This record gives sequence, C-alpha cells and structure tokens, in this order.
Amino acid sequence: MSDIHAKYNEVEKLIDEDKYDEAIPALEAIVAEDDTFVLAHLALSRAYTKTDQHDLAIQHGERVCELEPEDAFNFTAMSVTYQRAWAGTQNQEYIRKAEDAMARAQQLNAR
Repeated sequence: MSDIHAKYNEVEKLIDEDKYDEAIPALEAIVAEDDTFVLAHLALSRAYTKTDQHDLAIQHGERVCELEPEDAFNFTAMSVTYQRAWAGTQNQEYIRKAEDAMARAQQLNAR
C-alpha cells in the first residue's frame, strides 16, 4: 500500500467517528500532495457537507467528476452534494445542478 493510501486509511477512521474537524486538514494535505486522489476529494466533499461548508463540498465533488468523468457514481454523489447544498442554502441553482448531475449519472449507467 502506498504512503498516500495509508494516510487516507487513517483519515477514514476519523470520518467514521464523525471527527470532521480533524479529518478535513488531513484530507486537504492529501490532495495537496496528490490532487488526483479521488477518494480524498470524495471524502472532503462529504466532510464539508457535514460541516455545512457547501461551497467547498461542491468544489471537491466537481473535481472528482473532472478526474473521472465516465464514472456514474461520481455524478450520483455530486447530485446528492448539490441537493444537500440546496437544503442548507435554499439556492435554487443547486436543484438544477443536482438534476443535471443525476441525468449525467443515468446517461453513463445506460451505456
């Protein structure tokens, strides 16, 4: 297992314990080391959502979709992130984006 994967596995334990304030800096350090590490971006999106930092959650979710544009799961997760951002902000733009992300996931699944 690579060093970055070992670091991520340790951070996952913090996430499992809902220790997002501790997990976020460690995850940010991982993506600073390797911006293409999809699992860390997914975890950051989740952690930022859980801490009501929706703009940051969206940034990391969108990065995942950029890194793996053919993975339907990523677009489904992005749709959920947008839905939660809408719930936290009532910004109607997030509903449209959630629907677009879900449509992309369905399109990819239909292949």
